[in-house]
Amino acid sequence: MYLETILILSKSGKDVRSVDVSEYMGFSKPSVSRAIGLLKSGGYVTMDKGGHLELTEEGRAVAENIYEKHTLLAQFLMTLGVDEATATEDACKMEHVISDTSFKALKKHAGME
Repeated sequence: MYLETILILSKSGKDVRSVDVSEYMGFSKPSVSRAIGLLKSGGYVTMDKGGHLELTEEGRAVAENIYEKHTLLAQFLMTLGVDEATATEDACKMEHVISDTSFKALKKHAGME
């Protein structure tokens, strides 16, 4: 979720800092700081001296994959008649557990491949 959040926030064109991630996600600053530290050590995120976050190439690939899943799953649920708030919330949960195989099948079925 952190990588996806950094991606979403970076699309606004502004620099992204841990505090922005904290506010967007509604998580405490210490929790976000710990998660960002893990993402940095994993090679998914870099942070400059000013505290600005940037996704690495690998981090961006993971974030875009998750974001695509989230977007398609939410759209798919809404076409089935689920209200937007519920569809978005459920998509957020589903995006992390759905296999690539099942996602590709849903994408093909939805004509979004």
